[in-house]
Amino acid sequence: MRTIPATQRRTPALDVAVVGGGMVGAAAALALSRAGFSTALLEAREPAPWHPQDDVDLRVVGLAPSSIKLLDELGVWTSIRDARACPYAHMHVWDAQNGASIDFDAADEGRNLLGYIVENNLVQWKLWQALDAAGVQRLCPVTVKDFETRADRVVLELADGESVSVRLLVAADGGNSPLRERAGIATSGRDYSQRAVVAHVTTERPHAHACWQRFLPAGPLALLPLADGRSSIVWSLPESEARRVLSLDDEAFVKELGVASDFRLGRVTATTRRAAFPLKLQLASTYQAERFVLLGDAAHVVHPLAGQGVNLGLRDVAELRDVLAAARDEGRDFSSTSVLNRYARRRRSADTLDARSFDALARIYAWQSAPWVMARGLGIRLVDRLRPLKQRLATHAAGL
Repeated sequence: MRTIPATQRRTPALDVAVVGGGMVGAAAALALSRAGFSTALLEAREPAPWHPQDDVDLRVVGLAPSSIKLLDELGVWTSIRDARACPYAHMHVWDAQNGASIDFDAADEGRNLLGYIVENNLVQWKLWQALDAAGVQRLCPVTVKDFETRADRVVLELADGESVSVRLLVAADGGNSPLRERAGIATSGRDYSQRAVVAHVTTERPHAHACWQRFLPAGPLALLPLADGRSSIVWSLPESEARRVLSLDDEAFVKELGVASDFRLGRVTATTRRAAFPLKLQLASTYQAERFVLLGDAAHVVHPLAGQGVNLGLRDVAELRDVLAAARDEGRDFSSTSVLNRYARRRRSADTLDARSFDALARIYAWQSAPWVMARGLGIRLVDRLRPLKQRLATHAAGL
C-alpha cells in the first residue's frame, strides 16, 4: 500500500478530510471517495497487517446486517467474510438470578443469519487495502495539531508544519477525540467503573454458531463464536474484579469462567492471553459544527452489552455519505450548516436512543433486590413470548 511521504503532503483543497483511520474512519473515507468526493484520510499510524496465520485478534465485533450491507457496497465484505469471519444465526440471553431467558433466531426473522463475528483488525486492514484504488489520499503517519475554519474551507495544521485545506472535516478520532475538544463540543454520560475482560477460549462443546450472553450480578458475560471453533469472551466486571480475574493463572481463570458461563458450552479447557478495556457511556452534545462533523466513538461510546458500538458508527458513515451525496446532486453546498444539521439530527437522535437503551439495560440488570429481580424476570419472559415486539427488537438491532 502507498503512503504519501511528508515531502508530498501539500495538496490542493479537497472535498473531505477524515481524521482517524480505525474501522469507522477508514469506512467513511472509502464511502465518501466512492460517492465521488475527493477525500483524504489522516492517521498517526498504519494498521498492523492482517495475516491468516496470525492468532485471532482479541478485539472482535459482531457485524449486523446493516454493517455488512455497507461493507459490501464498499467492495470489501467478500474478502472479509472469506478471510476469517464466523456467521451466527442464534442468540441466547439469560439472567443468572431468576433464570429468565430470551432467544433470537434468524429463521424467525426470515433471514439466514443474524450477523458475523469478525476481528477488528481484519475489517480495518481490508478497508485500508481498498483506499488507494478508490482514490483516497492517505496521509500517514501524520498528526493534526490544530484546525481553522474559514468561510469556504477548513485548514488543518499538521504537526510536521504542513497544512491541508478541505471543504469538510470529519472527526473519527476516537472516544477521546482531540478534534471534538478543539471544536468546543461537550459530552455527557457516565463511567461504569467496570472493565470488559476479553480472551478467546476453547470449550468442551461447539458454539453451534450461536452467541451466548449471561447477565450476572457483577455484569454481563458474552461468548461469541469464532471461525476457528473457539469462542471470544467479553466479561464486564467491576474494576477490582477485572484486575483480579486478569491476575489469575490460566487454570484458575478457565474454572471461574466455566462457572460464570453456567457451563453452557461445557468446561472451558483453554484460554489465550487476556486484556481489558474501560467501559463508559459518552454522547456528544452535537454531532456537527461549522464544516465539521463527528463519527463513531468521537460522537458516541456505548456499553458493549448489546455489541452495537461499531454498528452504530458504520450507520453514521452510511447516513453521512447519503446526506452529502443528496445535497451535492441537488446542487447544494454539501458542507453547509443546513446539510450537516440534517446528518447530525438524524444520527444523534438514533444513537442517543440506542445508547440510553443500552444504559437502561445495564441499570436494570444491576438491580439486586428480590422484588426487582422477580419483576425483571417477568419482563424478560413477556418479551420472549411477544413475537411482534421481539421481532421489532431484532430488526432494530440489525439496522434494517
